[in-house]
Amino acid sequence: MRTYLLLILLVLINISGKAQGTAFSLGINLCGGEFGEQNIPGSLNQDYVYPTEEEVNYFHKKGFKTVTIPFRWERVQKNLGGDLDYQEIGEIKKVVGWCSNKGLNVILSMHNGGRYRKNGIEYIVGSYSVSRNDFADVWNRLANAFSGYQHLYGYEIMTEPHEMQGFDWFTTAQQAINAIRQADSRNAIIIAGENYAAAESWYLYSDHLKNLKDPSDKIIYNAHCFFDIDFTGKYVYSYDQNQAEEYTGVKRAEPFVNWLKENNKRGMIGEFTVPDTDPRWLNVMERFLKYLSDHQVMAVYWASGKKWGGHPLSVYPLAQNDRPQMSVLQKFVTGAAAYEEKAVMAATPAAPVAGPVAAPENNAAVAKPEEAPESFLFLPGTLLLPQPNGGLYKPAVSKTRITADKGVRLAKYR
Repeated sequence: MRTYLLLILLVLINISGKAQGTAFSLGINLCGGEFGEQNIPGSLNQDYVYPTEEEVNYFHKKGFKTVTIPFRWERVQKNLGGDLDYQEIGEIKKVVGWCSNKGLNVILSMHNGGRYRKNGIEYIVGSYSVSRNDFADVWNRLANAFSGYQHLYGYEIMTEPHEMQGFDWFTTAQQAINAIRQADSRNAIIIAGENYAAAESWYLYSDHLKNLKDPSDKIIYNAHCFFDIDFTGKYVYSYDQNQAEEYTGVKRAEPFVNWLKENNKRGMIGEFTVPDTDPRWLNVMERFLKYLSDHQVMAVYWASGKKWGGHPLSVYPLAQNDRPQMSVLQKFVTGAAAYEEKAVMAATPAAPVAGPVAAPENNAAVAKPEEAPESFLFLPGTLLLPQPNGGLYKPAVSKTRITADKGVRLAKYR
């Protein structure tokens, strides 16, 4: 009996540091369907493209298990409340079919930032011009269209909602969950956090999302995590100018991962990326992925896609040659078992353990909002500075600033 109780205790200790019901895996965003956002709806294969079968086969051969297919709301439903566009849905189903034939799980991801564009003007979801009923309607129709696919992983109802003003994202998301469950009780519903889904500010902007209800209990929370100094994922500055170090990614992901554990929620990092301009970025990404692997949080790299060409963030092969980032990603595509700790230890000196995360002794983890942060956080449309008393405040943001920053993380690299 004593041995049996000890075994139970060891199992509980082993799972106590992990998020609810998750398993680490590594996926890839196959971008293109969300491109051309300034030309809506635009022309297929000119303003935007969907992944090819060649791309699907390449990442299947590399061992990836999950593929995200981004798309624009305005293209799949050209008139609010109307039927889905037959041709557009057919193009997406074609890609889903290729993935399903290879056993790849598929995430369908609406890339609209909490908006819908009509006549060149973006309207916030929940406003008079684009109601929550409109949003619920399109997701009910999409769930009906795709729920039968065996390898459909889930629906990301909206990527990077931001500056939702009085039309709170929580209420909008809950209405979409209810609408999807009328058509599909099986697949996951993926909920991005507010403020561009930023992992480092999750407690401040997205803590309330823990109260969302799903009758199927299959909500997965989605954060995005970039390692450059302005948190945009554009990497316009050098490694040194970005003040990066090997644990930058770990510290930025830690608030979100801690939130998942504290609230017993399932989660994923739906976008992260590094450029191929400096090999030190690869080490940052490796530490970051090891941390997520240890805590059983899924990650999806941003991104691949033929329309990206030779962009430094892309992992689409050039002249049939793998990109530098692939050398690190492939260590994790089959999960934690594929990762060799010796490889990291040989590359960098051993670091002391600080709680559940290995970090340099003088580098504190990113704090919760009520704690004093180590340095300022610059986010799109938001500036968070340490107060004298150790708290955080959000200074007023002018309309000019919001306009200038609007969509800076959504409009990636086009």
